[in-house]
Amino acid sequence: MIYDLQKAGLWKRIAAGIFDAILLVTLAVGIAFLISTVIGYDTHSQFLDSAYAEYEAEYGIVFDIPADEYESLSNEEKQNYDKAYEALIKDDDVIYAYNMVVNLSILIMTLSILIAYVVLEFVVPIMFGNGQTLGKKIFGIGLMRTDGVKLTNFQLFVRTVLGKYTIETMIPVYIFMMIFWNMLNVTGTVVIFAILLTELIMILVTKTNSLLHDMLAVTVAVELNSQMIFETPEAKIEYQKKISAERAARQTY
Repeated sequence: MIYDLQKAGLWKRIAAGIFDAILLVTLAVGIAFLISTVIGYDTHSQFLDSAYAEYEAEYGIVFDIPADEYESLSNEEKQNYDKAYEALIKDDDVIYAYNMVVNLSILIMTLSILIAYVVLEFVVPIMFGNGQTLGKKIFGIGLMRTDGVKLTNFQLFVRTVLGKYTIETMIPVYIFMMIFWNMLNVTGTVVIFAILLTELIMILVTKTNSLLHDMLAVTVAVELNSQMIFETPEAKIEYQKKISAERAARQTY
């Protein structure tokens, strides 16, 4: 084992990241299904779909059309569409169901992804040690502090919950959801692009080729088979003293 920084290879990190992402999505989908069943999401969703279908059949229109298609409608078709929409938004049961679907969708998405991250990116790495996820374990890479000391559980929590979950995942997810529900337009796209651009710049210009979550937690991905990781800062200092003493002894000869 050597003390010099042994950064994990970029392709290894990518492969481990893809593997972990597949596990994360799979677990999050399973958790989302369980949560939606428990809180009765399908009841509100099915009622809303049924209400939309009834109004569409009554007025002979289709609600889910893009703006350019709406503009291409005849005046009579536009009037029917506007009447149907006006009747729809005056229906208290429909508005209630719509609000429930939106709010529950956000809740389910938030909780399922959070739980998946905590399990796979926090609990599992604590069990394996050295910040190893299942993907990192397979490819022989792990995490340490940038000063060569073993990372703490707090750093792992910051890396997982603040970095990966909050900034890199949920902000883009919320923006996509708001765009889908026509609550946000070009601003959301700009924010997502800014996050991606920042990540790209950081991995290219930082000495450790780190993404935002590693910068926040002050951690770096390393090759575990060749990287010396100190248990404490004091252990690192003692090691440095030992090396200095050995060098000084050799120089006297």
